[in-house]
Amino acid sequence: MAAQATLRTFPDCLSAKYTGSFAYLTVKDRLPKILTKVIDTIHRYKNKFFEEHGEEGLEAEKKAISLLSKLKNELQTDKPILALTDGLVDMDMWNQYLERQQSLLDDNVPPSWFKSPWLYVECYMYRRIQEARCLNPPVSDFDVFEEGKTQSFFESQQASLILCTYLQGLHKDLTDLSEEQLREHFIKLLQVCLWGNRCDLSISAGQENSQKSSPIDSLESLKPFILVDESTKIWTTLLNNKLTRRPAGSSRRVDFVLDNAGFELITDLVLADFLVASGLATDIHFHGKYMPWFVSDTTKKDFEWTLRQMLSASHLWMSVCGARWQGYLKEGIWSYQDHPFWTLPHEFCDMAADAPELYAELQRADLIVFKGDLNYRKLTGDRKWDYDVPFETALRGFHPAPLCSLRTLKADVQVGLQAGQGENLTAADTDWMTSGKYAIIQFCGPHRG
Repeated sequence: MAAQATLRTFPDCLSAKYTGSFAYLTVKDRLPKILTKVIDTIHRYKNKFFEEHGEEGLEAEKKAISLLSKLKNELQTDKPILALTDGLVDMDMWNQYLERQQSLLDDNVPPSWFKSPWLYVECYMYRRIQEARCLNPPVSDFDVFEEGKTQSFFESQQASLILCTYLQGLHKDLTDLSEEQLREHFIKLLQVCLWGNRCDLSISAGQENSQKSSPIDSLESLKPFILVDESTKIWTTLLNNKLTRRPAGSSRRVDFVLDNAGFELITDLVLADFLVASGLATDIHFHGKYMPWFVSDTTKKDFEWTLRQMLSASHLWMSVCGARWQGYLKEGIWSYQDHPFWTLPHEFCDMAADAPELYAELQRADLIVFKGDLNYRKLTGDRKWDYDVPFETALRGFHPAPLCSLRTLKADVQVGLQAGQGENLTAADTDWMTSGKYAIIQFCGPHRG
């Protein structure tokens, strides 16, 4: 863990203590709405709990709702952050982090919802939702966000169909493509993967937010909204890895640190398929969440469910994709992991110290693709950086391998812009960092030194 003195040499964390900020409005308005929806969802399923567990199921539903109602009150009245008590594998790490936050404050001021870092309290809310489920065993396996994720998948099926049809055409013609044609298709699929990140239910507080238009046809019109586009650097890294002579049996590995289930996950899987089929990668490692997280984040259950849905789809090319992806998993070309660190509140610069085994695993990758806003916030520490601070500087030493971030902007942290670019955007559109209208493709190459 970084020392307190070191922490204070960097910009302040975004926080609800800054009245009127996006963090403040999130904690004040959006998080209570999400909790209300969680409570309503559990209540709507009480008959199901009774059918499956009898009176014990009903009692668990009441207790879970009571705990969540208490949580909502704590949030809205800026009560102190409480230690976790559920005994899960990550409980001690969470409680140690609470102690760390206390050490950064005056002794008589406890960490609380509107005074602590936004990243911390938002993650903490989702972890407390998990605690409310865990402490009531009959409903402990109930994913309160599953309904929305399922709806998002089905409402985006036309877009998924277009994407799978496009991918199938590439598979058919792959051997005939020149290097330049291959690059063009890679850039297209990378941008589809980027814009898939707009389908984020935590930003819409669980309201419908699916992809309905063609993800391919809209790319040209979206290009002006990509504020930083380092796609060519990513392509060059992958191509060099492919062309470099390696010892027999060695792999070309790409890791995806996933964000949302639903259509965004389909875009990730399509890009991963293309990387394998084109020889740009031989191994793909997907990293997801080990508990329901930020409304629509991908869990192992979501990942496996999505592949089953694709396999059983009525449209041929979706089903073909599903079968091929299941094959990749069975052959070990694809794999899925869900380390508890991904659902901790830590900045990624803490990973080497606090989750050294995960950091060592990421060091084996030739490229790491970080998807979405939450990963970007953790990459940059969710701090009030100047817009033109280099991306690598904001990573604060987190550099297990060459990495890139694909993100549509939905939080007010952004680095790596040209001088004056952020200020000009602010003058033209005060919500440019939080609307999801703009996006970035940022890259940090091989470690130097």
